[in-house]
Amino acid sequence: MIDKLEMFLALADARHFGRAAEACRVTQPTLSSAIKQLEDQLGVQLVFRGSRFQGLTPEGQRVLDWARRIVGDARAMRDEMRMVRAGLSGNLRIGVIPTALPMIARLTAPFTAAHPNVRIAVLSRTSAEILAGIEALHLDAGITYLDNEPLGRVAQVPMYTEFYRYLCAETGPLAGRKTIAWGDLADQPLCLLTGDMQNRRIVNQHLAEVGAKVDAQIESNSTVGLVAHVMTGRWGSVVPMALAAMFAGSGLQSIPIVEPEVEHLVGLIAARHDPQTPLLAALIETAAKVAER
Repeated sequence: MIDKLEMFLALADARHFGRAAEACRVTQPTLSSAIKQLEDQLGVQLVFRGSRFQGLTPEGQRVLDWARRIVGDARAMRDEMRMVRAGLSGNLRIGVIPTALPMIARLTAPFTAAHPNVRIAVLSRTSAEILAGIEALHLDAGITYLDNEPLGRVAQVPMYTEFYRYLCAETGPLAGRKTIAWGDLADQPLCLLTGDMQNRRIVNQHLAEVGAKVDAQIESNSTVGLVAHVMTGRWGSVVPMALAAMFAGSGLQSIPIVEPEVEHLVGLIAARHDPQTPLLAALIETAAKVAER
């Protein structure tokens, strides 16, 4: 039944029989037959059918939750048996909020040094995409904010505290200051992350708290895009301290934002399993060690 549940998950994700079959590397008739067999085994209709995929039935939605748990446990079992045979190996997909990308090597470097047979894909994602990806089994873990918006039922490992800096060109009007208050940014031309990014919501919140209107002429879902605009000298940006440190000194200045100096906790999240998969257990252990440094 596991292979049929895998195909059902692929169909629920792709919402298209052809794309789901392609993802499962089977023919479309094979996938359709597997879904029909699963329906026969469970005694309920899972999918509304017409000339094309029309969504999951209410029973299909309930089965989807069970399928994610069952398939997740089956994958965990396979990982554990593979570790028994050949040591820790396999692939990890880690979703990372863009503002945490400068810090990700603090986790992946010691992890891969200890487990050289593991391959890691680091994927830039919003906090919402990370939660959805973990739930849908598209991601194994994520690096995201832990203390700002609800996370639901996931395992959490705090890793570091994020502080904020005003990044500007050395020719900018606020350049040369030792510190900047949040209120000082009210009249500055800003480039900021897009509204679907939790970092942008954090910045909006703290500017609003001091009565500053947020009016970003340039928005980007890429921190590199922000830095590129700051380098023109026309805009400044509010970015995490680690990101600012990467570019400060190359014609740019990183100025601490105070009054108040705010902070937010960033860490590793993963789906809860009991027991945890060997790969994730090792990743969680490494994250905890990183946090201790």
